[in-house]
Amino acid sequence: MKKYDLLRSGDSIIRVLEVQGDRVLVIDCIKRTMPVWVEVVALDSYSECTIGELSEVTEVVLVGVDDLDAEQRKTMYERYTMIAPILAFVADDKMRSRLICAVAEGHGVSKQTVRSYLCLYLAYMDVATLAPKRREDERVLTQDEKNMRWALNKFFYTTKKHSLMTAYTMMLKEKYCDGLGVLAEEYPSFYQFRYFYRKTRSLQNFYISRDGLKNYQRNNRPLVGEGVQEFAPAVGTGMLDATVCDIYLINDTGSLVGRPILTACVDAYSGLCCGYSLSWEGGVYSLRGLMLNIIADKVEWCNRFGISIQREDWDCDSLPATFITDMGSEYTSENFEQIAELGVTVVNLPSYRPELKGLIEKFFDLVQESYKKHLKGKGVIEPDYQERGAHDYRKDACLTMTDFEKIVLHCIIYYNSQRIVENFPYTEDMIAAQVKPYASQIWNWGKSQIGANLIEIGKRELMLTLLPRTTGKFSRYGLKVNKLRYHCEGYTEQYLSGGDVVVAYNPEDVTCVWLLEDGGYTEFTIIESRYQGKDFTAVQELQESQRTIARGAVRDNLQAQINLAQHIEAIAGSGASRGDVRMKNIRSTRRQEQAKHHRDYMKEGTIHE
Repeated sequence: MKKYDLLRSGDSIIRVLEVQGDRVLVIDCIKRTMPVWVEVVALDSYSECTIGELSEVTEVVLVGVDDLDAEQRKTMYERYTMIAPILAFVADDKMRSRLICAVAEGHGVSKQTVRSYLCLYLAYMDVATLAPKRREDERVLTQDEKNMRWALNKFFYTTKKHSLMTAYTMMLKEKYCDGLGVLAEEYPSFYQFRYFYRKTRSLQNFYISRDGLKNYQRNNRPLVGEGVQEFAPAVGTGMLDATVCDIYLINDTGSLVGRPILTACVDAYSGLCCGYSLSWEGGVYSLRGLMLNIIADKVEWCNRFGISIQREDWDCDSLPATFITDMGSEYTSENFEQIAELGVTVVNLPSYRPELKGLIEKFFDLVQESYKKHLKGKGVIEPDYQERGAHDYRKDACLTMTDFEKIVLHCIIYYNSQRIVENFPYTEDMIAAQVKPYASQIWNWGKSQIGANLIEIGKRELMLTLLPRTTGKFSRYGLKVNKLRYHCEGYTEQYLSGGDVVVAYNPEDVTCVWLLEDGGYTEFTIIESRYQGKDFTAVQELQESQRTIARGAVRDNLQAQINLAQHIEAIAGSGASRGDVRMKNIRSTRRQEQAKHHRDYMKEGTIHE
């Protein structure tokens, strides 16, 4: 018998830990209780045993350290570190007890936990036995657990947002009550239900099932993207959006008009506001104004409002080659998508995903924050404007559209050229070039770099591209568009041969339309001059008024036709009784009748005078 031997006697297996004369320190490997000293003679009935026999009796599967996963190895070594100071004093009962108390206090565990780890290691003398068991993912759920899962899916993970207690109550009602609604004798407690929920909960499933996928993507999803460098690696990606400004305006006569609409384009890389449109109308109308402003000379534009800037403060007169928009009707219309003919790519983001174009949303916030604090009491809307009994901010309105546009321009200039862009991902080249942390400076530097994607375009071509289009038809009467006729020299063959063509038209002035032909625009002018200078709505009203008058005269016209028929029939009927017509000497008869009915109009004219 020597130290660390395994001995067996029937169903009892012990391990020798220390031998001192006729005394032996042993541990019961089956019960795994603390080691005890016994007399050597007490072990006469024991014979040597193998670790395999111990493993078979205890049903403990021994694995190698290399077969453990990282988490198991981590826990194993933590547990061994906990009991390591005690191993040298296993034979000393007092010292062992003192160390167990100290270890338990130092590691924040119970003394029984320390004893369990110590006995487990001593029984097998293998550090791998301290590793936790690998969790069995395929464990079959009990019937109670299946009922809990059913209740959570049906009552808790829904948009109705029931509480856990409500889901638990509904589970008992549906699964643990008889036909009369009497609760069974045995049923899971609420604490078991809550434990199962916490053990199986997935936060992603929680957010999506109760608040919806769109809300999860907007407010809860992990933000692990690289940011601007991933979404827009260079200048040339414009984000478009519009918002209703938080201020009431008046007109020149002092009458309240309402809240204006601000439409803007912000470069996703630099954050520069490429252009804006401030108007009373939204939709495609404001987009046309925005596109014109993007390609406008900003120095000249600001001069119109009496504002002087340096070109480097807002040096943008080209279209970004990519537009990022939401699913607004104006952005998904065929009218706006025609801008793709200029080489611009339009990307429509999913609905209710403002975080995907956060720069333009933040631009609106910053601009409005810039002027609202200085315009309190001048028509600016406060957060309580929809609450009952709140102040009527419309009564405070005192600024006109012109005044407000000057304020917005100053805010945009500050946003572009003086606001510090925090946390911009500077590259080594930018640091070497000493690029200042302003949107305008980042834009100016980015324009000169490889990958900048901007499109030079003229105002006329841009506006013609954004005009609405319809089908026109050639005929002998000219080019017919929207029930109006147009003409252009050199299209005689088309007038004669006919055919349908695509035509761009201006709803605000029907004087001209433009025929799309081989990528170019040919101007046709209206034939009916009475429509020149009128907008499409006025022409439609004029045509409708004419049709209304014509419809009102239909009855009178029918009555007149009836009267005409009656007169003709009466006159014709009076000559029906005459005899046969004589066919001889027709020329002579004609001369006689001419002489008979001849009148001297000159004589009649002088007599009447």
